[in-house]
Parts: sequence; C-alpha cells; structure tokens
Amino acid sequence: MKPPQLYLIVILLHFTLVQAQENQKLDSLLKLYEQLPDDTLKVNVLGKLYFEMRYSDMASSVVYAQKQLGLAKNLNYDNGIANGYSNIGNYYLNIGQGDSAKFYHNKALEMFTLLKNSKGQFNSRYSLAVQEHNEGNYKEAIILSESNLQNRISVGDSLGIAGTHLSLARSYEKKGSFKIAYDHLISALKIYDLIEQPLWKADALFALTALESTFKNYRKAISYAEEALVIYKDNDQKVFQMVALNGIGQLYMDLEDYRTSLKYLLESLTISMELSLPRLEGVIRRNLGRVYIKLGQPNEGIVFLKEAVELHRNTDSPIELFSSLTFMGEAYNEIKEPEEGLPYFNEAIELLESKRPTANGAIVYEGRSKTWELINKYNYALRDYKEFKTLNDSIFDTNKTNQIEELRTIYDTEKKEQQIALQEKEITVLEQKQEISKLQKMLMGIGLVTALIVFYALRQKMKRNKLERDKVEAELAYKKKELTTHALHLAKKNEVLETVKQKVKELKRIETGMGYQQLIQTINFDQQDDKNWENFTQYFEQVHKDFAYNVKARYPDVSKNELRFMALLKMNMSSKEIATILNISPDGIKKARQRLRKKMDLSPEDSLESTVLDI
Repeated sequence: MKPPQLYLIVILLHFTLVQAQENQKLDSLLKLYEQLPDDTLKVNVLGKLYFEMRYSDMASSVVYAQKQLGLAKNLNYDNGIANGYSNIGNYYLNIGQGDSAKFYHNKALEMFTLLKNSKGQFNSRYSLAVQEHNEGNYKEAIILSESNLQNRISVGDSLGIAGTHLSLARSYEKKGSFKIAYDHLISALKIYDLIEQPLWKADALFALTALESTFKNYRKAISYAEEALVIYKDNDQKVFQMVALNGIGQLYMDLEDYRTSLKYLLESLTISMELSLPRLEGVIRRNLGRVYIKLGQPNEGIVFLKEAVELHRNTDSPIELFSSLTFMGEAYNEIKEPEEGLPYFNEAIELLESKRPTANGAIVYEGRSKTWELINKYNYALRDYKEFKTLNDSIFDTNKTNQIEELRTIYDTEKKEQQIALQEKEITVLEQKQEISKLQKMLMGIGLVTALIVFYALRQKMKRNKLERDKVEAELAYKKKELTTHALHLAKKNEVLETVKQKVKELKRIETGMGYQQLIQTINFDQQDDKNWENFTQYFEQVHKDFAYNVKARYPDVSKNELRFMALLKMNMSSKEIATILNISPDGIKKARQRLRKKMDLSPEDSLESTVLDI
C-alpha cells in the first residue's frame, strides 16, 4: 500500500471514531443520570443534558433543567440552583416568553453574584441583554452588554469579549448607530477567526447580513447569510438554520425575486413547526404572507399575515407584533381594501406609542397615510405623512455609508491575507510530510493495524449494545401502547355507560318501575368497578415502575382516588379524558387538583403536572 493511501485511511479511521463518540455522548449522559444517586454530580449531569438538548428537543430539555433546579434545592447546592435558574431562563428566552425569561435570569444573576461567580454573572447579563433587545429596549441592552464587555476584558476571556461585541452590534444596529454596530461586528469576527469558533462566527456573519441589507447590498448580504447557513447545517443547528433560511428568503424578497424567496421561506417554516417556536414561526408566516401578496395570491397572503398577527399577540414580542400589524395594513392597501387594514395600523400605532417597540416607527405612519388617501380623507393622510417625515429624518447620511464600506473592505482584505497565510502553512506541512523516514512509515502502519483492531472491537460492542437497547425500547413501547389502549378503553366504556344511564333516566320519567332504578345502580356500580382499575394499575406499573410507592413515600396523605388521578396525569392525559375515566365532572377535576396541590404542599408557582412527571 502506498504511503499517501495509508495516511488517508488513518485520517478516515480517526473521524469515524470521533463521530461514534459524538453519537454516544447523549446516550452516555442519560445512562449516567439513571445510575447516579441524588447528589451534586447528578445535578451537573442534568445541566449537561439540558445543554445537549436545548435546541434539538426543547420540551425535553426544560424538564431536565427543572429537575436540576429541584434536586439542587433539595441538596442546598447553590451553584446548581443558580445554573438551574439560568437554564430555565434560557428555555423561556428561546420560546419567546420574556417575562418568565427575565424572572429566572434575574434569580440566576442574584445567585451568581452571591457566589462571586463572574462567568455566571456574565452569562446572566448576556441573556438579559438579549431579552431587552427582543423587547426593543436597546438602551438597557447596551448598558448590560457594556458592563459585560469590561468584565470579560478584565479576565481575558476572548470568546466572551467577541460574544459581547456581537450583542452590542445588534443593539446599536437597531438603534440606527450603524457605524458603531459595524465596528463591534468587525471586532467580533476578528476574534472568531483567531480562536476558530465556527458557530459564533456564523452568528456574526448573520448579523453582518442585517447591516448589509440596511445599505441595500442584498447580494453581499445573501453571500454572508449563505456562509452562515452552511456552518449551521454542518453543526446540525436547527434553530439557526431556520433563522438563516428566513433571512435569505427576506433578502430575495427585497430583490423582488419572489419565487426564490418562497422556496427558502417554506423550508424555514417546516423547521419552525417541528421546533414549536411561535415567535419565530410568526416572523416566517409574515414574510410568506408578503410574498404571496406580491405573487398575486392575496387570499393566501392574508391568511399567513393573520396567522402571524395571532402568533405575535400570544407571545411577549412587541417588536414582531408591531411589524406584523403594519404589514397586515400594507397588504390591505396593496389589494385595494384600505378599510380592512385601518384597524391593524391603529393597533400598531397604539403599540408604538405605549411601548416604543422599534426605532423604525416611521413605516406605520407612512402606511396609514396611504390608507387615508385611498379612502379620500386627505387631512388625515397629510397629518400621518408629516409624522412619517419627522421620524424618517433620523436616517444616516451618505458619509456614514462610505465609512462602513471602508470597514468592510478592511475586513475582506484581512480575511484574504489570513487565507494566504493558511495556504502557505499547509504547503510547509506537506513539504515536511514528504521527508518522513521509512521508520516513521512503518510505525504508522503498526499504529493503523492496532487502531483497526480497536475499532473493530468497539464496533462489535456498539452493535451488541444497540441490539439490547432496541429490544428494551420495543418492549417498553409495547407496554406503553397497552397502557394507553386500556386507559382509552376505560374512558370509552364510562362514556357509553353514562350515555345509557341518561337515556334510562329519561325513560324513567315517562314510565315508573323498579327495573329502571336497578339498571341505573348496575351502571353506577360498573362505572366504579375496581377490577378495571386493577388491570389498569398492572399495565401502568409495568411502564412506570414504583410510581405508587414513590408517591406514598413522598405524600403519605394521598388517597386511593387521588393516586389514580396522579397516574392519569403521569400519562399526560387531558382534563377531559381524566374526567371521563374517573366518571366525574370538569368541576370535580378542578376540586381534585386543588385538594391534591394542598396535600402535596405546592406553591402557586409550582406546576402540578411537572411535579407528577418528576416522580
């Protein structure tokens, strides 16, 4: 075998082993979590599970974060409590629930400050700055980020410094301070290139995309966004892929290439629906609505825009709601139905005056001015147009654009110089490899054989483990299916019996006789038959081992009926399904929940469902 081929096989073997290790990481953490006792190490493993799943499976990730916080509190483990608050705060930040995100991050910041944990304080302030930015409070976001920048410079944290530059760039860009924003972006990109952090670099490139689009350099913006998208796909970052695809779709919309825009936006929407991110899904649906209007399909466009408005009304996203309302009004102007769009413009202006959600508030006055003009109310149209001009006069001048173009040229030049230096280094390395001695080649061959033996043994072990794991998972899935089937059978049986009982009661009012009363009593007895519950309990305990024992150990006052109620909650059944199975009314369900919360000593902030799922 020729030496170059031998070297190539070694490289391929190395990457195969690394990939296998990455695939096993999550499984290893889950196995470790199941085996550990309730100690501080388990708290930290729960934090790592949250981190590994925070973008790929958000619903599961927050469950681990909540378990981390609960266990840390039980152990009085302050660092674990602080990290638990931080992880839950980041979950709420990602799904767009701003008030909850602020609550948990402020709790985390308070704990990290008491612990004198500078890195924890930095991360909490960073997340709070992101939330302030999302709410349009750019001044507050900048204050938090500037404080973080000084902190990271003092400890020499290159990655933290770059991340803070990126955060500042985003906030300054939204404030309209474009040159300052560009300075911060260039600083961030230089650091990311030096320390080889591709994901962070992708974020900076995407922020650069926003600035370039502001200058109407749409082709340049698309090139940056495509570069960022490749990095996100290579690292399987679904959330950021979705954001990048939406951004590219919006850029093609600006270029009036609506067919290409539609392709990117639909791909982005597919990912957003998989991840259940309502705020971001609303942004994508808004852009799809605008594209369909431009393509001459107003019915489809209006549907998507209305969906965007509703999504943003139901999330704490004043900036996005403002934009969705404004584009809704503009869409009705475009299809010559101005009266339909006027309420949306009015709501957007009320939002603007109450919360100041965006620096670009001029667009809503321009849109409503056109509406007034279309319905022949020219005095109102002139009033709104004057307001639009007043707000619009703050846009930067040509001089600032030239300064930013100069900064971009400097960055591109430095990037090319770095690529040339890298190529020269690669040439030097190749020349050195050509001088490898025969002894080194022989050692490489021995190492390859050893590695192949290890790899084969590892692969066989992985196959055996996978077969065993698949078998256990199949058995558990079958038991869960049986349990669900039995629960649904109980629900259906009680529903049918209740219907029959009501019909018998109607007949009894018409005809008298003891037979009807005996039949009703028989139905009542069958609805409360404990044998059915005994069968259900057997299936349930096979899937959720020791559930009843753990409940009694923690909450000895819980009754037999309340234990049944908790078992159905453990199965994630709805209140309606539980009411049917237990043969009680919706009011009875509410009272049962209240009694159970009292016996479990839950505070108003504690979730009954989450507590039961943790048992």
